[in-house]
Amino acid sequence: MMSSFVLSDEKIDIGIDERLGSVIPKDAMFFDEAGNEVLIGDLTSGPTVLTLVYYDCPGICNPLLFELSEVMNRSELEPGYDYNVVSISIDKYETPELASKKKKEFLSGFDKDISEDSWKFLTGNIENIKKVTESAGFYFKREGDELRHAGALIFIDGNGKICRYLFPSYSENYGYGILPFDFKMAILETSQGKEIPTIARVLRFCFSYDTEGQNYTLNFTRIFGIGILILAGIFFIIIKLKPKKEIVKAR
Repeated sequence: MMSSFVLSDEKIDIGIDERLGSVIPKDAMFFDEAGNEVLIGDLTSGPTVLTLVYYDCPGICNPLLFELSEVMNRSELEPGYDYNVVSISIDKYETPELASKKKKEFLSGFDKDISEDSWKFLTGNIENIKKVTESAGFYFKREGDELRHAGALIFIDGNGKICRYLFPSYSENYGYGILPFDFKMAILETSQGKEIPTIARVLRFCFSYDTEGQNYTLNFTRIFGIGILILAGIFFIIIKLKPKKEIVKAR
Protein backbone atom coordinates (compact mmCIF):
# COMPACT_ATOMS: atom_id res chain seq x y z
CA MET A 1 0.00 0.00 0.00
CA MET A 2 1.62 3.25 -1.16
CA SER A 3 -0.61 5.68 0.69
CA SER A 4 1.05 7.24 3.69
CA PHE A 5 -1.29 9.49 5.57
CA VAL A 6 -4.91 10.18 6.29
CA LEU A 7 -6.45 13.51 5.42
CA SER A 8 -9.87 13.21 6.96
CA ASP A 9 -11.28 13.85 10.39
CA GLU A 10 -13.49 10.76 10.20
CA LYS A 11 -12.72 7.49 11.97
CA ILE A 12 -10.28 5.51 9.87
CA ASP A 13 -9.36 1.85 9.49
CA ILE A 14 -6.15 2.20 7.49
CA GLY A 15 -3.63 5.04 7.41
CA ILE A 16 -1.73 7.42 9.66
CA ASP A 17 -3.26 10.21 11.73
CA GLU A 18 -0.42 12.37 13.04
CA ARG A 19 -0.26 12.39 16.84
CA LEU A 20 2.37 15.03 17.49
CA GLY A 21 3.07 15.29 21.21
CA SER A 22 1.74 11.81 21.91
CA VAL A 23 4.06 9.62 23.99
CA ILE A 24 4.91 6.06 22.97
CA PRO A 25 4.22 3.78 25.99
CA LYS A 26 7.58 2.98 27.56
CA ASP A 27 6.28 -0.26 29.05
CA ALA A 28 5.42 -1.80 25.67
CA MET A 29 7.40 -5.06 25.61
CA PHE A 30 8.81 -6.77 22.52
CA PHE A 31 11.40 -9.35 21.51
CA ASP A 32 14.58 -8.27 19.74
CA GLU A 33 16.30 -10.23 16.97
CA ALA A 34 18.02 -12.48 19.52
CA GLY A 35 14.73 -13.30 21.26
CA ASN A 36 15.45 -11.12 24.30
CA GLU A 37 12.64 -9.18 25.97
CA VAL A 38 13.06 -5.41 25.58
CA LEU A 39 11.00 -2.40 26.61
CA ILE A 40 10.44 0.44 24.16
CA GLY A 41 11.41 2.90 26.88
CA ASP A 42 14.88 1.35 27.06
CA LEU A 43 15.40 1.78 23.32
CA THR A 44 14.26 5.39 23.00
CA SER A 45 16.48 7.27 25.44
CA GLY A 46 17.52 9.67 22.65
CA PRO A 47 16.27 10.69 19.19
CA THR A 48 14.79 7.57 17.63
CA VAL A 49 13.41 6.76 14.19
CA LEU A 50 10.46 4.38 14.53
CA THR A 51 9.13 2.31 11.63
CA LEU A 52 5.97 0.24 11.91
CA VAL A 53 6.24 -2.47 9.28
CA TYR A 54 6.13 -6.21 8.85
CA TYR A 55 9.04 -8.18 7.52
CA ASP A 56 7.22 -10.42 5.01
CA CYS A 57 5.31 -7.45 3.58
CA PRO A 58 4.91 -7.61 -0.23
CA GLY A 59 4.25 -3.87 -0.43
CA ILE A 60 5.73 -0.69 1.01
CA CYS A 61 7.69 -2.09 3.98
CA ASN A 62 10.82 -3.38 2.28
CA PRO A 63 11.18 -0.36 -0.05
CA LEU A 64 10.69 1.91 2.98
CA LEU A 65 13.34 0.07 5.02
CA PHE A 66 15.68 0.04 2.03
CA GLU A 67 15.33 3.81 1.56
CA LEU A 68 15.84 4.29 5.29
CA SER A 69 19.07 2.28 5.14
CA GLU A 70 20.18 4.29 2.10
CA VAL A 71 19.60 7.66 3.75
CA MET A 72 21.27 6.43 6.95
CA ASN A 73 24.25 5.36 4.85
CA ARG A 74 24.50 8.77 3.14
CA SER A 75 23.77 10.93 6.17
CA GLU A 76 26.58 12.62 8.08
CA LEU A 77 24.70 11.84 11.29
CA GLU A 78 25.82 8.62 12.92
CA PRO A 79 23.35 5.90 13.99
CA GLY A 80 24.06 4.83 17.54
CA TYR A 81 25.45 8.27 18.36
CA ASP A 82 23.13 10.93 16.94
CA TYR A 83 20.05 8.70 16.79
CA ASN A 84 18.80 5.11 16.93
CA VAL A 85 16.33 3.21 14.79
CA VAL A 86 13.61 0.84 15.97
CA SER A 87 11.57 -1.24 13.52
CA ILE A 88 8.54 -3.01 14.96
CA SER A 89 6.63 -5.73 13.16
CA ILE A 90 2.88 -5.11 13.24
CA ASP A 91 2.29 -8.79 12.41
CA LYS A 92 1.78 -10.75 15.61
CA TYR A 93 2.77 -13.98 13.82
CA GLU A 94 6.29 -12.88 12.89
CA THR A 95 9.23 -14.19 14.92
CA PRO A 96 12.63 -13.02 16.19
CA GLU A 97 14.24 -15.42 13.68
CA LEU A 98 12.63 -13.56 10.78
CA ALA A 99 13.53 -10.22 12.36
CA SER A 100 17.17 -11.34 12.63
CA LYS A 101 17.22 -12.37 8.97
CA LYS A 102 15.76 -9.04 7.91
CA LYS A 103 18.23 -7.10 10.06
CA LYS A 104 21.24 -8.88 8.54
CA GLU A 105 19.85 -8.19 5.08
CA PHE A 106 19.68 -4.43 5.60
CA LEU A 107 22.83 -3.96 7.68
CA SER A 108 24.88 -5.79 5.04
CA GLY A 109 24.20 -2.98 2.58
CA PHE A 110 25.97 -0.26 4.60
CA ASP A 111 29.23 1.20 3.30
CA LYS A 112 30.15 2.52 6.74
CA ASP A 113 30.47 0.77 10.06
CA ILE A 114 27.23 0.70 12.01
CA SER A 115 26.61 -0.69 15.47
CA GLU A 116 24.12 -3.57 15.45
CA ASP A 117 22.50 -2.09 18.55
CA SER A 118 21.72 1.15 16.71
CA TRP A 119 18.97 -0.50 14.63
CA LYS A 120 16.63 -2.89 16.42
CA PHE A 121 14.18 -5.21 14.63
CA LEU A 122 11.39 -6.21 17.02
CA THR A 123 8.45 -8.59 17.14
CA GLY A 124 5.71 -8.95 19.74
CA ASN A 125 2.14 -9.81 20.63
CA ILE A 126 -0.87 -7.86 19.41
CA GLU A 127 -1.46 -6.15 22.77
CA ASN A 128 1.94 -4.47 22.75
CA ILE A 129 1.79 -3.81 19.03
CA LYS A 130 -1.51 -1.97 19.54
CA LYS A 131 -0.06 0.05 22.41
CA VAL A 132 2.47 1.54 20.04
CA THR A 133 0.38 1.82 16.88
CA GLU A 134 -2.56 3.48 18.60
CA SER A 135 -0.36 6.03 20.36
CA ALA A 136 1.25 6.81 16.98
CA GLY A 137 -2.07 7.09 15.12
CA PHE A 138 -1.06 4.16 12.91
CA TYR A 139 -4.05 2.14 11.68
CA PHE A 140 -3.80 -1.17 9.83
CA LYS A 141 -6.07 -4.04 8.89
CA ARG A 142 -5.49 -7.72 8.21
CA GLU A 143 -6.86 -9.11 4.97
CA GLY A 144 -6.05 -12.79 4.61
CA ASP A 145 -2.31 -13.31 5.01
CA GLU A 146 -1.49 -9.65 4.38
CA LEU A 147 -1.81 -6.43 6.34
CA ARG A 148 -3.05 -3.26 4.70
CA HIS A 149 -1.26 -0.26 6.15
CA ALA A 150 0.58 2.96 5.38
CA GLY A 151 4.26 3.84 5.67
CA ALA A 152 6.24 6.60 7.34
CA LEU A 153 9.23 7.35 9.53
CA ILE A 154 8.14 8.45 13.00
CA PHE A 155 10.63 10.53 14.98
CA ILE A 156 10.59 10.23 18.78
CA ASP A 157 12.56 12.26 21.31
CA GLY A 158 14.30 10.95 24.43
CA ASN A 159 11.06 11.14 26.41
CA GLY A 160 9.18 8.99 23.93
CA LYS A 161 7.31 12.00 22.51
CA ILE A 162 6.38 11.96 18.82
CA CYS A 163 7.90 15.04 17.18
CA ARG A 164 7.73 14.39 13.47
CA TYR A 165 6.34 12.15 10.73
CA LEU A 166 8.33 11.86 7.53
CA PHE A 167 6.52 10.36 4.55
CA PRO A 168 8.62 9.01 1.67
CA SER A 169 8.00 10.48 -1.75
CA TYR A 170 7.03 8.12 -4.55
CA SER A 171 7.32 8.11 -8.34
CA GLU A 172 6.69 5.34 -10.85
CA ASN A 173 10.15 5.84 -12.37
CA TYR A 174 12.24 5.99 -9.19
CA GLY A 175 10.08 4.34 -6.52
CA TYR A 176 10.28 5.57 -2.94
CA GLY A 177 12.68 8.23 -1.76
CA ILE A 178 13.76 9.99 1.44
CA LEU A 179 15.76 13.20 1.13
CA PRO A 180 18.91 13.25 3.31
CA PHE A 181 18.27 16.90 4.24
CA ASP A 182 14.74 16.12 5.45
CA PHE A 183 16.05 13.15 7.42
CA LYS A 184 18.81 15.19 9.04
CA MET A 185 16.51 18.08 9.96
CA ALA A 186 13.93 15.70 11.42
CA ILE A 187 16.56 14.19 13.72
CA LEU A 188 18.00 17.56 14.76
CA GLU A 189 14.55 19.01 15.46
CA THR A 190 13.55 15.89 17.36
CA SER A 191 16.68 16.14 19.51
CA GLN A 192 15.36 19.56 20.58
CA GLY A 193 11.86 18.23 21.25
CA LYS A 194 10.31 20.33 18.47
CA GLU A 195 6.97 19.15 17.09
CA ILE A 196 6.86 19.76 13.34
CA PRO A 197 3.65 18.98 11.41
CA THR A 198 3.79 17.75 7.82
CA ILE A 199 1.89 19.10 4.84
CA ALA A 200 -0.76 16.50 5.65
CA ARG A 201 -1.91 18.67 8.54
CA VAL A 202 -2.31 21.66 6.27
CA LEU A 203 -4.30 19.69 3.69
CA ARG A 204 -6.44 17.84 6.23
CA PHE A 205 -9.61 19.77 5.42
CA CYS A 206 -9.21 19.59 1.65
CA PHE A 207 -8.88 15.86 1.01
CA SER A 208 -10.54 12.62 2.07
CA TYR A 209 -8.96 9.17 1.93
CA ASP A 210 -10.68 6.52 -0.18
CA THR A 211 -9.88 3.16 1.43
CA GLU A 212 -11.28 1.24 -1.56
CA GLY A 213 -9.34 3.11 -4.21
CA GLN A 214 -6.36 3.65 -1.87
CA ASN A 215 -5.95 7.26 -2.95
CA TYR A 216 -6.97 10.79 -2.01
CA THR A 217 -9.93 12.71 -3.36
CA LEU A 218 -10.89 16.33 -3.01
CA ASN A 219 -13.56 16.87 -0.38
CA PHE A 220 -15.66 19.34 -2.36
CA THR A 221 -18.24 19.75 0.40
CA ARG A 222 -15.60 20.84 2.87
CA ILE A 223 -13.82 23.06 0.34
CA PHE A 224 -17.14 24.68 -0.64
CA GLY A 225 -17.93 25.33 3.03
CA ILE A 226 -14.55 26.94 3.60
CA GLY A 227 -15.04 29.05 0.47
CA ILE A 228 -18.40 30.31 1.74
CA LEU A 229 -16.86 31.24 5.09
CA ILE A 230 -14.02 33.12 3.38
CA LEU A 231 -16.42 35.04 1.12
CA ALA A 232 -18.66 35.84 4.09
CA GLY A 233 -15.63 37.15 5.98
CA ILE A 234 -14.56 39.32 3.05
CA PHE A 235 -18.09 40.68 2.65
CA PHE A 236 -18.26 41.49 6.37
CA ILE A 237 -14.92 43.33 6.24
CA ILE A 238 -16.05 45.35 3.20
CA ILE A 239 -19.27 46.36 4.95
CA LYS A 240 -17.39 47.40 8.08
CA LEU A 241 -14.79 49.41 6.20
CA LYS A 242 -17.17 51.06 3.75
CA PRO A 243 -17.52 54.78 4.68
CA LYS A 244 -20.96 55.75 5.86
CA LYS A 245 -22.77 58.55 4.03
CA GLU A 246 -23.52 61.57 6.15
CA ILE A 247 -27.16 62.57 6.30
CA VAL A 248 -27.61 66.30 5.70
CA LYS A 249 -30.73 67.69 7.29
CA ALA A 250 -32.64 70.35 5.32
CA ARG A 251 -33.00 73.69 7.03
